[in-house]
Amino acid sequence: MLVLAGIGVVVVSVIGGFLMAGGNLLTLLQWSEFVVIGGASLGALLISTPMTVLKKIINYLLNSLKSGGQTQQNFVEMLQLLYELFQTARVKGLLQLEPHVEKPEESELFAKYPVVHKNHHALEYITDSLKLLVVGGVPALELEMILDADLETQEEEGRKPGAMLAKIGDSLPGLGIVAAVLGIIITMQSIGGPASEVGHHVAAALVGTFLGVLMCYGFVSPLASQIDIQAEAEDIFLKSIKAGVVAYAKGMAPIVAVEFARRVITTDLRPSFTVVEEACRAIKVKGN
Repeated sequence: MLVLAGIGVVVVSVIGGFLMAGGNLLTLLQWSEFVVIGGASLGALLISTPMTVLKKIINYLLNSLKSGGQTQQNFVEMLQLLYELFQTARVKGLLQLEPHVEKPEESELFAKYPVVHKNHHALEYITDSLKLLVVGGVPALELEMILDADLETQEEEGRKPGAMLAKIGDSLPGLGIVAAVLGIIITMQSIGGPASEVGHHVAAALVGTFLGVLMCYGFVSPLASQIDIQAEAEDIFLKSIKAGVVAYAKGMAPIVAVEFARRVITTDLRPSFTVVEEACRAIKVKGN
């Protein structure tokens, strides 16, 4: 919601200030300029960005308009899942996790935690990690190295959507100049006409520059930053899972392993020790 509020503030401030100065709103409605700048920026995005990254950009943007990314409650739910998995392995044995990690989409245990169950990357990360524990033979140190390598890859992938959108944002002032130059060309064609007509064409050309700069600094670049923040929260989500799995692999008790996972979470999203402890203690795992 903050993203929508920010967009509203930008629009109201710019348009409001223009009207307060005596401007005519219809002067800004130069649809040809919108077509040139919008179409060229979209084309540049399609040229430079693979389809997989485009899908991530769209998903991140839609998520920005909805919830804005990870929340503290999401992390609580993830920690609950880790606790139940570790407690199940402790009480019933690691082999009892095999059906859950082999087919997580059919697992009733994972289904109880939709934050992870519906997050493809997080679900795959946690199940692949636990599979190494189930099959055995992977010491905790080597397990940590594997999980770190996986994290590095996913962090690199997570940076691409924000970086690509930022590049398009940086190109918008230049595309605004392109639109303005096209407007000047049209102006020169009518240079012998009435002064009012020439003035109208010059104003339309300047609108192109205005739109390019506004779209860059008012909308696209801030949205790219918002995507980066979401990607960082996703990285923390995976790092927390990794810390919990490695701690449990080293022989820590389930609740202690969960505490290792909790400490990785940034302070703005980290639930308190008491909240996590109460949420985990509410989970009951019966033995054989």
